[in-house]
Amino acid sequence: MRTVEVLLDEAAELAVREAWRRLADAGLPSQARHRSPTNSPHLTLAACPELTAAIRWELAEVAAALPLPVRFTGLIRFERPTSVLAWALDLDAALAGLHRRVWDAVASDSPPEALNPFHAPARWSPHVTLGRTRRPGAFTGRRVPELLPTPPLSVQLITLRSYDTETGALEILRPRV
Repeated sequence: MRTVEVLLDEAAELAVREAWRRLADAGLPSQARHRSPTNSPHLTLAACPELTAAIRWELAEVAAALPLPVRFTGLIRFERPTSVLAWALDLDAALAGLHRRVWDAVASDSPPEALNPFHAPARWSPHVTLGRTRRPGAFTGRRVPELLPTPPLSVQLITLRSYDTETGALEILRPRV
């Protein structure tokens, strides 16, 4: 699979990495434990089996729309099937529009059954993952909010990229020139 993700500005990335560190220091699941050089704070927009020429053409237009200002709204937890702790993002019209363009691009040239239903516009919940584990309820009953720094209010989404889950390769998706 190939993800389509967007990276955060430097200040927001540093804040997320600080949250990762604090979770790890407290013995909680944290993205800080993933030592891969490809591990960086990001917002996943969609995933598809491959980035075809048609998909790449559309994603180049999305890349040209960056940077995009967004804001964190607070802490969120998911239990599906893994436990995920994240900072949620405000799904304003601009972010919803960016996501819709990415979804439409990947859906235009991918088998429908290959697309993650959680990335569909009606179900997508924009967030930046702080910690993840297969242990159900790993963050329940913990004083997690007290451990974490306050998320920055103002964030810029700056760079579109793709991660290949099979090879581990990263690719920056650039605007057409």
